[in-house]
Formats: sequence, structure tokens, C-alpha cells
Amino acid sequence: MDSTGLIAECIQLAAADCNLPTPSLEAAKHIIGLGIVDSTRHLFPALNDDGIALFAARYRTHYLPRDNEVRLYAGIEDVLRSLAHEARFLAVATGKPRKGLDRAFQYCGLAHHFHYTRCADEGFAKPHPDMLEKLMSYTGVSANETLMIGDTTHDLEMAFAAGCAGLGVSYGAHTLNKLLSTPSIAVVDDVEALKAWLILNG
Repeated sequence: MDSTGLIAECIQLAAADCNLPTPSLEAAKHIIGLGIVDSTRHLFPALNDDGIALFAARYRTHYLPRDNEVRLYAGIEDVLRSLAHEARFLAVATGKPRKGLDRAFQYCGLAHHFHYTRCADEGFAKPHPDMLEKLMSYTGVSANETLMIGDTTHDLEMAFAAGCAGLGVSYGAHTLNKLLSTPSIAVVDDVEALKAWLILNG
């Protein structure tokens, strides 16, 4: 889902509410996917626990009323349909909390494509390998049979830490140059290129 712009905007608004320096758009995009506590610590390392809690609350105040504005990338449902196969498991490993993923699935209607999901508030957040390790445990699939597709270096670092292949997509939160700085099997630039890569290599 194309949520990068809205998330970054709400991070900036929450910073203003808390009288914190407003992070640049690039800085706000960089922490996407880390989970709210880790991302706040990354942006504002001097904040204590109360300050982090306040920032998180202000972020949610801005984001939650608008998360129904987030739309799918054009063509992504077609990609998911093309991946359906009795010998293949599809899963989600997300920095969203469970309630956030449930809302996203409610809005986009894609839950039926996925066998398993794992959220940042159910264990360690990215780039720790916990989410992928749990998903591999659920499915019985080994690391060398697992592909993590992500739009941030945090996704690719998680895949590397779990011993999995990582495929970067540069149309999301992190730039092509950032993604290329992290170990991956490839980086693709749009949804059509993603579909083509998966057909050729899957």
C-alpha cells in the first residue's frame, strides 16, 4: 500500500505537536517500518519513555483518521493473484501493530491472499529477524526457500539477518541508492517490474 507520504506527513505533524525539531521528509521516510517506539528513538534519541509515548499518541491522532486514504499500488493485486500456488505460502511481516494491519486489510480487502502475518507489536521489530523466523516456523519453509520483498533497508536487513533472500522495491519509502547499499538479490523500480521478476525467478 502506498502509505509512505501519509506516514511521513504525520510524523512531521506529531513532532510539531511535541515541540520537537521537524524531521526532513527523507528522515521521516527513513524510519518507516521500524515500529513506532524504535522509530521515535531513532529520530529523537534524547526523548525519555514519557516523551516517546506522547509522540506516539500524537502520531496516531494524525494518522488514524486518515489511514483509509491509503491506496494500493496499481497492479499489486494482480501480482498477488499471480503468486497463488498450492506449494507457496504468502505472508506479511510489517512494522504496523496488529490493529493497524487489521484496519489495512479491512480497507484493501487483500487478507485472503495471505496465509500468515506478523506485526511489530508481537515480537521484535525490524531489522531483527524475529518476524521472518516466526513466519518460517509457522510455514515450515526454510530460509533458503524464503523471499522477503520490501521497500526499506530495514526489510532487506531483516531478510539478511534471517538468512533469507531480500528483494527491494524502490517505489516505496527508501530510495534506490539506499536500497542498493543493503544486501539484496535484486531491486526493481515498479510493480510491473516486480511481477516480471517474480515470474522469471519464482
